[in-house]
Amino acid sequence: MARTTYQDLLDAGVHFGHLTRKWDPKMSQYIFMERNGIHIIDLNKTLTKVEEAAAAIKQIVKSGRKVLFVATKKQAKDIVADYAKSVNMPYITERWLGGMLTNFATVRKSIKKMSNIDKLTKDGTYSNLSKKERLMIQRERIKLETLLGGISDLNRLPAALFLIDVKKEHIAVSEALKLNIPTFAMVDTNSDPSNIDFPIPANDDATKSISLITSIIIKAIEEGLDERKREKEDEAEKEAVAAKAKADAPEANEGGKRTRKVAEVAAEGETEAPAAETEE
Repeated sequence: MARTTYQDLLDAGVHFGHLTRKWDPKMSQYIFMERNGIHIIDLNKTLTKVEEAAAAIKQIVKSGRKVLFVATKKQAKDIVADYAKSVNMPYITERWLGGMLTNFATVRKSIKKMSNIDKLTKDGTYSNLSKKERLMIQRERIKLETLLGGISDLNRLPAALFLIDVKKEHIAVSEALKLNIPTFAMVDTNSDPSNIDFPIPANDDATKSISLITSIIIKAIEEGLDERKREKEDEAEKEAVAAKAKADAPEANEGGKRTRKVAEVAAEGETEAPAAETEE
């Protein structure tokens, strides 16, 4: 079943590319034509590519791993953050810190620092500090929350990245390449799709276009999470049945022993009966 249609892509303005003078020649395979100095993206190829990306990302999520959403451009921030939160996936929407993937251990220390500040406020230590110290800690907490709040639950490197505008997020792309982390991205006509594992040729500037493509990826993630949940429930059910069968086994064995004992007693009775007749 298709997750979107040609008409949906058309209505969202996914086909509008950049000015012809700003294009990247490596995007030529995804360009349908040029109109009024603007490149028009081939939506048939977009449809194929978005379905491929959705199917692949579904399998990643089904295996229990996380997908990191990256969108620091103004028109994509809120859209991507809201969608990522809806499926409990990590996201970066403020600024990509250099080394966020390649130096993940240091990033984890900053996240831990944020949680330590939260502990201070809960155990009463925070209230014992001076006003100046409290203000400094509060400012630091806000800064950490802004930069790292979206990845506070990310305990290990993500299994994949989903990016809006690979040109703007080139540092994230290069770090993912170094670590062999698969990348999924909306790629406009001014960008290079060669470094992206699953490029989706689409307008990455219009909010409608960003929202539509991101929603398709989110639907695929939801499907993956649902299937994983069902599989876990089936496994739990099988384990429960196996445990019950194992628990019932001793009772069955005892029943078998009792049956054999009754048969033995009956057999002994039959052998003793003729002896009694002989004595008479």
